[in-house]
Amino acid sequence: MSKNFDYLGQTFQLQLINQIILDKEFARAILDFIKISYFENKYFKLIIQMIKEYHKKYDAAPNFQTLEVVAKSEITQELALKIVIDTISKISSAPLDGVELVQEKALKFCKQEEVKIVLEKAQKVINEGDFESYDQLEELLRYALQVGVKETNGFEVFNDLIGVLDEDYRHPIPMGVKGIDVLLKGGLAKGEVGIIFAGPGIGKSTLLTLVANTAFNNNYNVLHIFFEDNPKIIQRKHITLWTKIAPDELPNNKEIVFETVNKIKETHTNKLILKKLPSDTLTMNQIKNQIRKVIADGIKLDLVVLDYIDCVVPDRQGNDDWKNEGSVIRHFEAMCHELNIAGWLGTQGNRCVSLDTIVDIENKGLVQIKDVIVGDNILTHKGYKAISYVFPIEKQPVYRIKTKSGKEIKVSAKHKFPTLGGGLLSIDSGLSVGDALFIKK
Repeated sequence: MSKNFDYLGQTFQLQLINQIILDKEFARAILDFIKISYFENKYFKLIIQMIKEYHKKYDAAPNFQTLEVVAKSEITQELALKIVIDTISKISSAPLDGVELVQEKALKFCKQEEVKIVLEKAQKVINEGDFESYDQLEELLRYALQVGVKETNGFEVFNDLIGVLDEDYRHPIPMGVKGIDVLLKGGLAKGEVGIIFAGPGIGKSTLLTLVANTAFNNNYNVLHIFFEDNPKIIQRKHITLWTKIAPDELPNNKEIVFETVNKIKETHTNKLILKKLPSDTLTMNQIKNQIRKVIADGIKLDLVVLDYIDCVVPDRQGNDDWKNEGSVIRHFEAMCHELNIAGWLGTQGNRCVSLDTIVDIENKGLVQIKDVIVGDNILTHKGYKAISYVFPIEKQPVYRIKTKSGKEIKVSAKHKFPTLGGGLLSIDSGLSVGDALFIKK
């Protein structure tokens, strides 16, 4: 069995070191156990040694820029330094696909090596009959099994009383809508999440742009992630908020635009980063890695705006659409708490059928869907299920779907159907003639 990571290939090792730098929890879980000898490439060994020494001194892994500074201060040989800097660059741009598997394999490898060491010592004790060492072996085995156990930062109830009693202990970030900011006692604090719920075309993207823009104007570092809009449209919306000139009129007022934008650039040292990501292909774990890359580049983020959550794929696909969507939202919330950032996101629900659609409600019989209420048990392809939320009525284009049996259903392009072998599909996401739907016979 291999004694190092070389059998897993160079890409795996680049991804592994990348994750040690980007994921602080993963770094804490593995750095005490990972050994330099687990890498065969001497430059990987050198970089891991620098990371481990930095972590031991500062209780944190260095970011990529800091790692380069450390390398320049410690490596005197010019060629070796160049190769190390090039290697750090490759690590920083390592692919983010499959990093969960990389972390899992690396932790299992380290745990296996630690357990092997304990078992070898145990065999020696057994062979020599050293009964006094049994308790020590128990502690060693317990230590080996701690590989991969992430820390939970407990603290005493008496900790930081001055901070607890600080009237402004939350330090909220205003969203830019006065009434909502009042209700939120100033806005969202770091670790808190706000959700904007509205149908298509209502103005979610415009409102989320206002949220990002307001935070930037208040000197916070902001990452504005979007999936469906053209980047130039989002840029124009931000410029409109600064200039008060309608997006379509901006090209006719270039002088005012340049003057206003340059003044803002001169008076702000914080950042507003726009990032367009592919829709319906990324999980929240992959988005979290995108955010970590921004942080690793030296930008300490205060707020992430995600437009919108419906474009994110659940890490584990299920058959219940709302459950999947809910798990993505919970993952987003956990990420904001872990990274100590505030988060705003939008959602449109994507459940749209015609108001006169007939559904089967337990103990009520057949009723129009507009008349259902929270608590009703509605018949689904998995039997009767309780309704936990009723989405607002909205106007949008309606399509007719006709099944082979003659049943006709009126829905929006966003409504998702459970299909045989295809998971949840909508007209927008590829529902087509020939797909088999789960419907009441």
